[in-house]
Amino acid sequence: MQKLEPRSRKVKVLATIGPASRSPEMLAKLLKAGADSFRVNMSHGAHEDHAATIKAIRELEKSSGRPIAILADLQGPKLRVGCFKDGQAVIRHSGHFTLDRNPAPGDETRVELPHPELFAVLQKGQRLLINDGKIRLKVIKAEADSILCSVEVGGVISDRKGVNVPDAEVPIPALTEKDRKDLAFAVGQGVDWIGLSFVQRPEDLAEARKLMGGYGALCAKIEKPSAVRRLPELLELADGIMVARGDLGVELEPWEVPPLQKKIVNAARGAGKPVIVATQMLESMIESPSPTRAEVSDVANAVYDGADAVMLSAETAAGEWPEEAVTIMDRIATQVERDDAYLERVRLLDTPPDRTTADALSHACMTIADTVAVSGIIVFTGSGSTARRVARERPSVPMLVLTPSVKTARRVGLLWGAHAVATKDIGSFEEMIAKGKRMALRHGFGVAGSKLIALAGVPFGTPGSTNLLHVVTLTGDELSRHKD
Repeated sequence: MQKLEPRSRKVKVLATIGPASRSPEMLAKLLKAGADSFRVNMSHGAHEDHAATIKAIRELEKSSGRPIAILADLQGPKLRVGCFKDGQAVIRHSGHFTLDRNPAPGDETRVELPHPELFAVLQKGQRLLINDGKIRLKVIKAEADSILCSVEVGGVISDRKGVNVPDAEVPIPALTEKDRKDLAFAVGQGVDWIGLSFVQRPEDLAEARKLMGGYGALCAKIEKPSAVRRLPELLELADGIMVARGDLGVELEPWEVPPLQKKIVNAARGAGKPVIVATQMLESMIESPSPTRAEVSDVANAVYDGADAVMLSAETAAGEWPEEAVTIMDRIATQVERDDAYLERVRLLDTPPDRTTADALSHACMTIADTVAVSGIIVFTGSGSTARRVARERPSVPMLVLTPSVKTARRVGLLWGAHAVATKDIGSFEEMIAKGKRMALRHGFGVAGSKLIALAGVPFGTPGSTNLLHVVTLTGDELSRHKD
């Protein structure tokens, strides 16, 4: 594949890979169309298929000359009802229905709930949502072996349908045995991000991080009301956040989700953690080559909110128009960022710097970029933390992230405004300036006469030492003078 130039767009596009898109040819088309990073959904497919997909992405990374972030999304615990005599039953609206611990096949009056931990936490008045909320029950009486419910919304219920419990914190771990195996596989494959599903409490993240053994970054998927209630604690432990609106919209009323989306995005940005808005963004494009106007507005609003990335799910994993879905997502985000009001909108959130030198300098980058005609910000970083600080400020110019770590270069693939390059480390101020100019010219961050901001830490190679800001001017002959 031909080398890709840096994108002018700052918001990232995360595309889910599945049967419709896992071929090397389609992956190349998606990257060219605008995908910046790829999601591997561990809920579907065998490890052999995922290994082949990851290998193909790494080959594409080499041929395109661009570090690519891979997020492995764990399935998480799934609560399900048991089975029915005839495979399904019809629950009568306004009637009664019982969930119990009897393994016998169910009927229109009862069915097994094979999760004993639920019987200890459910209380009168709490809701149970079955089959993505199509069946809605309310607890009348909860006992040790049965839960009697009133049927608020009835209908057809079939074998093994999922159960959501929005009003209680369910005492089950976020990692199932399958998740543990999938996590070990993903770490072994060298993925860059792990997505943890159905997070409820900080302990869920602590357990996952322990199993990751210091490898990769951890993304907490916010899809339960209990996670929203403990969002500040989760932000402390997570490296990034995903607003998983599909399940969040099942457990909450639909009109509650938009303000929560904004709240979660703002909280993540305030903490300097990348935030992804996900699920049902261009849902109609699973079958149609064009989206609805409402879907376009939905994606645009996520971009205006200041999300770091917007995600495509089934649209690219199993849909009939994966390349077109990425193209549309790219065009929406690009058009929004061309709006004169865009930068003002994303800066409505006040992100005051912490009382550290690194934060003060990152904030200064934004101010200088607004005051002086600069074409970009060059960030030298080992771990990516300086790049996250700069991105939090939402500067008016793109960011060239130079790092000696390939892992860091890939990981910032979900970070707003960042174009990462893995390059040799620097050892002196003079080398920093020379390399910064050279890489800026090479990657299209300016031409002769352009000014750029360089941000780094001295002594070089010391984590957390960001203490140097320098404005440089490109002369245009750096490429001929130096080689990497």
